[in-house]
Amino acid sequence: MLLPKKLSNVFLLVMSLIFYAWGERVYFGLMILSTVLNFLLGIAIDKFRTKSKVILALGVLINLSFLIYFKYANFIIENINVLLKLFHFEYQTSIIQNLSLPIGISFYTFHCLSYLIDVYRKNTLPQKNLIDLGLYISFFPQLIAGPIVRYHNIESQLKVRIVTKDDYLIGTERFIIGLAKKLILANSFAYIADYIFALPNIQISTMLAWIGILSYSMQIYFDFSGYSDMAIGLARILGFQFLENFNYPYISKSIKEFWRRWHISLSSWFRDYLYIPLGGSKVQKTRGYINILIVFFITGLWHGASWNFIIWGIFYGVFLIMERAFLEKILLKMPNVITHFYTLILTVTAWVFFRSTDLTQSLNFIKKMYIFDSNSTASESHINYLLNYEFYIIFILGVLFCTPIVKIISEKIHNKVNSITYAYYIFLFIIFIISLTYLAAGTYNPFIYFRF
Repeated sequence: MLLPKKLSNVFLLVMSLIFYAWGERVYFGLMILSTVLNFLLGIAIDKFRTKSKVILALGVLINLSFLIYFKYANFIIENINVLLKLFHFEYQTSIIQNLSLPIGISFYTFHCLSYLIDVYRKNTLPQKNLIDLGLYISFFPQLIAGPIVRYHNIESQLKVRIVTKDDYLIGTERFIIGLAKKLILANSFAYIADYIFALPNIQISTMLAWIGILSYSMQIYFDFSGYSDMAIGLARILGFQFLENFNYPYISKSIKEFWRRWHISLSSWFRDYLYIPLGGSKVQKTRGYINILIVFFITGLWHGASWNFIIWGIFYGVFLIMERAFLEKILLKMPNVITHFYTLILTVTAWVFFRSTDLTQSLNFIKKMYIFDSNSTASESHINYLLNYEFYIIFILGVLFCTPIVKIISEKIHNKVNSITYAYYIFLFIIFIISLTYLAAGTYNPFIYFRF
């Protein structure tokens, strides 16, 4: 960084706030208010240790109140109305009109909560510089779609950062890879998935259903891991080193392993701040299973105010319980190809709930997947339209980059041939140009996790 530490943090904070205000003008003040409140609460927790539990509870309540009101208020009202109608009450609560979800509120709320809890646990000292805490909460690469960065992981980097030539090179490389994942792969798969999920159920055959959900499975992975790569790359260029958020989740051999590889910052957040405080696995078996269900119920709910997301979370919770109870022992004795297939089938099926607009569409889509329906007259034209040469190329690239095969091969080449470095940079530049052409030619297609 060319600027001294004091000025560089001020500069990055101002740029981050401008970046956020550009996309979120209505609720810009909410993030500022949240930052100031958590700054004061963190200091109060440390200063008044005898009352720190009460102050922490107040902080958690305030942060969750913001999140619950903006993200779940109408969902709660709608479900209350359903219950009232079910029990023949005439009274119906009106939904809140024009209530939109502030961009990134799920992510910066979790940043604030982890900061307060870590101060309470004495894992970190409270930040007494509002600029530095504001930068941690609003830092633009990870502000609106993660990864969820722990304060104690970058506390020292807020104070001192030395950006080397390698940081620039590694950060730029990571950003370009993330950009390509989003624009070339995720957006291409998004077109196919959106096309199929928009069709009437009667026009969807079994083959079309599998093309649609496999495309969405690719889309969400490259979309979100692409954003994480871009965030990690930009942060590295600016002197911050974020932890990894994805580790090839589709090569997992169990659901347990999948959640150790998928959205690592979120799963580890729930583990450290919810699952372990509930007792984790150090309790009776039944209570441990309940803890898992609670965590994955909330994991699903965190993703959106919809029963589809809740069912998606509980789906994983049930299979994690089954693995802990007996299935993991069976899986360990099975060939890798079987355990990979088991994990992929469950993961892909779960994505149906994540992608569908409601439970009815989810169940109908899953029925199409698993009860054979050729429906040739209705779906043949759609299949012929979608399955072109570009689809096959993109699909092959998607499968390759879902695995560490390309990374392993490139590392071996780098180790044996030093001169390949320059060729690799030329390759990255070409990928960057191709990504820009996709951006120029494509339609508006935001990152999936922007809405969370």
